[in-house]
Amino acid sequence: MSVFRNLFAVAFFVGLAPAAVLGQSSDQQIDARTRESLSEEGVPGNSAAVAKQIHLVSSKGFDYAPAIKKLRAAVRYEVAGKDLPAFSISVVDRNEMVWADGFGFQDAKKKIPATAETVYPVGSISKLFSDIAAVGSVLENQVKVSDRQRVRQSIFAPLGMKNSSFVVTPEVAPRLATGWMWTYDDRRFEAPTFPPGTGPAGNLYSNVIDLSKFLSCLFNNGRTESGRIFKPGAVAEMISPRKDANGNSVGQGLGLRIQDLDGHARIGHRGAVDGFSALIEALPERELGVAAASALDASNGVVSRLANYALRLMLATQDGKTLPEYGRTVAIPPERIPDLLGTYREVDGKRFTQISELNGRVMMRRGSFRHDLRARADDGSIMTDDVIGSGTQVKREGENRLSVGALHFERLPNEPPKEIPGRWRGLIGEYGWDHNTLYILEDNGELYALIQWLDYYPLKEVSENVFEFPDDGLHHGEGLKFTRTSDGIATEVNVAEVIFQRREVGTKDGETFKISPVKPIDELRAGALAANPPSEPGDFRDANLAELVQLDPTIKLDIRYATTNNFTGAVFYEQPKAFMQQPAAEAVVRANARLSNRGLGLLIHDAYRPWQVTKMFWDATPSGLKDFVANPATGSRHNRGCAVDLTLYDLTTGKPIPMVAGYDEFSPRSFAMYPGGTSRQRWYRELLRETMEAEGFTVYEFEWWHFDFKDWKKYRIGNVTFEEIGKQ
Repeated sequence: MSVFRNLFAVAFFVGLAPAAVLGQSSDQQIDARTRESLSEEGVPGNSAAVAKQIHLVSSKGFDYAPAIKKLRAAVRYEVAGKDLPAFSISVVDRNEMVWADGFGFQDAKKKIPATAETVYPVGSISKLFSDIAAVGSVLENQVKVSDRQRVRQSIFAPLGMKNSSFVVTPEVAPRLATGWMWTYDDRRFEAPTFPPGTGPAGNLYSNVIDLSKFLSCLFNNGRTESGRIFKPGAVAEMISPRKDANGNSVGQGLGLRIQDLDGHARIGHRGAVDGFSALIEALPERELGVAAASALDASNGVVSRLANYALRLMLATQDGKTLPEYGRTVAIPPERIPDLLGTYREVDGKRFTQISELNGRVMMRRGSFRHDLRARADDGSIMTDDVIGSGTQVKREGENRLSVGALHFERLPNEPPKEIPGRWRGLIGEYGWDHNTLYILEDNGELYALIQWLDYYPLKEVSENVFEFPDDGLHHGEGLKFTRTSDGIATEVNVAEVIFQRREVGTKDGETFKISPVKPIDELRAGALAANPPSEPGDFRDANLAELVQLDPTIKLDIRYATTNNFTGAVFYEQPKAFMQQPAAEAVVRANARLSNRGLGLLIHDAYRPWQVTKMFWDATPSGLKDFVANPATGSRHNRGCAVDLTLYDLTTGKPIPMVAGYDEFSPRSFAMYPGGTSRQRWYRELLRETMEAEGFTVYEFEWWHFDFKDWKKYRIGNVTFEEIGKQ
């Protein structure tokens, strides 16, 4: 199909006149009103360097200043709320760039602000330029000119797109944004910097100013100031909907997507590569366009939403109508959250929806993605709202029913899922590379692949080691073939002839995670004993440490730091005891009582911890693992007697309940939102968290077993030993 499309594009190409920049603004100074709109409370915008190209009052007489003020506010709201590292946007009215600016920072160290001139990889938007310039490798031998050269000569040069290239040139490099990946367990890391390897289909680097020049070219029917880059009628062909065999529109023109926006035909193209999202959108009848790009992976949803808002503002300006407000959301009120939580099955269907919560953040897993749920600021209705997408309504329909958009779901009983089949156990885990990790996990009785941290796909089991992706997904027709050892553990998986090796994450079941201390613990112990906790001025409650098992003998202990069975292999406590401040201890006892109704109890690994032990932990831990230990400079909530490390145990057998990761495992599997493992493991992890939260505790995001009591700030950092507690 793409071969024929490229051949068709050749017919549109014509010879070019000397290079000329289309839509280049005059050198006249912008007026005072324009300058005012480019700033906020007197602070210049990031893109002051492009101010002379701005036409807030167009040659058609439309004053876009009020619209741009609203658009700027909407962008700032989303950049802050969605934590977009860098975002750039420009809007166009025929030949004129109405406004362009950048937000956030283009570099990882947050020293260089993003501007309208910041360059982003634009992904599949590359295809549009390659198609128009005839090419790709299929035709390269015939035309005797490389694809990159042809695009540069036939489009970039005549339009003055000086910051657009298929390679990172010396001119592009200083303006290139740092891309960021993100995961469902709330990690962020820099996107890989090597090209995606898609050639003319996805390797283009550009900025919103250059993309605006291309939009103006479309509005001018392919003309530049010194000649055409399309034959007459070519643009009309590009924006005309293709039809299927039955004569129905397929919503696609030549290289452009064609959709509706409030009754107006909207054309455009989106792009996405690791760490970036970009788009161009236009309303041909009104000659209005927008280009936008973000330096966050899979952020097409919020980029599209802002682009659509820009077009609606410009339409309202031209029509003399009231400017639309940008829909804003707030966190769902705490009292409404419990009624939403649970796993739901589609009524008369097989699809599932799962709604969970972490520290006030409500999330819904549905289909291939997990979305954030928030409440509309104006009417309180609940909807999806995150970087992936927004606007899907979620409504309660009675005590145990829920509608998600047009679909209806019924809540399932809150019971632990069944154990997975034995033949799947050796398959579950992580495979691949840091920049491209494949998770194999189980959910709702099905094996799933989680691809590039965000896309869930159920797998169809063909045989013990062979699975297939669903027919209706992005990877339909592709399969997965696992290779196992003699004990059934998969060492690799072949996905469409790409080998993903198993990643060694954490420890095997039942094993204790170990580090190699930076220095011997005995050497560190002397320094810790000689040091003093940080000074804390202010009023604090008097310490009143209570021993947990004295309050409730059914609470079990496994105090690892009183043994060598811990991450350092050294002994820190002389006695295997667990103390907490009296209110926190009583809350743990209440949580334990709640769990007894399910035949479960609490198993304590650690509670109050003298400050000197925290210092030894910190000094012993390598720098790359310090997220898992507290900094003695600020002290730990363990030191205040208001933190507890614990898990669940079976009251009948006395054995701990298996979780996704073991206690004190320094790996992403320990994160409270880690998506891997089995649904049964995750269910118990959630049960523990919900039970503790009900009694005033908050989980630490990096450790599913660590809970802080709400009053921890009211107690001073302590350094008394267990033996000294009994003497107080």
